[in-house]
Amino acid sequence: MSVSLTGREHLTQIRRAARKRPHLVLALLSLTLLGALAVRVLLGSYTVTIPDFFTLLSGGNLDHARGARYIVMEDKLPRAVLGALAGLAFGAAGAIFQLLLRNPLASPDIIGISTGASLGAVTAIVFFGLTGFSVSLFAIGFALVVALLIMLLSAGDTGAGNRFILMGIGISALASSVISYLMSRISSSDAQTATLWMSGSLSNANWNRISILSLTLLILLPTVALLHRYLHALAVGDELAHGLGVRTHAVRWGFITLGVLLAAVATAATGPIAFVAFVSGPIARRLQGGPHSLTASALVGAIIVVLADFVGANLIPSGNLPVGILTGAAGAPLLIWLLARSQKEGKA
Repeated sequence: MSVSLTGREHLTQIRRAARKRPHLVLALLSLTLLGALAVRVLLGSYTVTIPDFFTLLSGGNLDHARGARYIVMEDKLPRAVLGALAGLAFGAAGAIFQLLLRNPLASPDIIGISTGASLGAVTAIVFFGLTGFSVSLFAIGFALVVALLIMLLSAGDTGAGNRFILMGIGISALASSVISYLMSRISSSDAQTATLWMSGSLSNANWNRISILSLTLLILLPTVALLHRYLHALAVGDELAHGLGVRTHAVRWGFITLGVLLAAVATAATGPIAFVAFVSGPIARRLQGGPHSLTASALVGAIIVVLADFVGANLIPSGNLPVGILTGAAGAPLLIWLLARSQKEGKA
């Protein structure tokens, strides 16, 4: 009898630990993000103490450091905040698509959403000479059109699974070809502007851009949090979800729209920061030891972007390297590993 009771107690402890782990991981990720923001703002080639930072934040100036206010308040802090916001959006968007399509390869930068946004931005620059917020609107609009096109082409598979991903990869390749053609037909100054935007950079961070992205995310992220239970219900399969009373078609379209908007507004603000949406979900899932968590994925995405920007701005000998180049270089091996692992599992 005592052995049986001990076994039950042990099982209860395991279950309690499993329930506590997600909350603990979220708390640790939140603290890590705060630490990453502090590192990005306070450290680097120009260091600032914590008391001096709060002096600048409250509107004061530093007598012993001329120019500190501009460096911190107009460069380092805006880049940190914009990077965190964009990372939150990329991470959440990637987790939405991976959970919705039940495939770790499903992310906005692989299935063509980010490429569609890039095509929209380049089109705005090349054909209309637009800058700033107008370019962002074109990027968002083209991303939505690409997502709609992928949905229509993959309608035979109800928009989910490998068919959706393959259609997205094909559309992404086509959009990349069009971008390359447009880049070859424009002036050197426009090409430089478009290239900087497409590399995924926080160098153009400013408080106006941060305000627009913040207001957008204040609408999108709470909507995702409010409706996320329907997404998890859909992940178990259409038939079972339908039996639970979930309107599968409406939920699928709704979350694809939310995922596209999250990826598009982040891409519009910073350019396509490669592989952040792709890697955030798997990392968060591994940390939590369970199913996908949109909140954890968003926090992981923010941490990756902020720290990658710090490395690119301060630890690369060649100078200020765009954050998208660093995340692309780090994410490409992970993509190759996942593809190789999927192939082995398929043979097994």
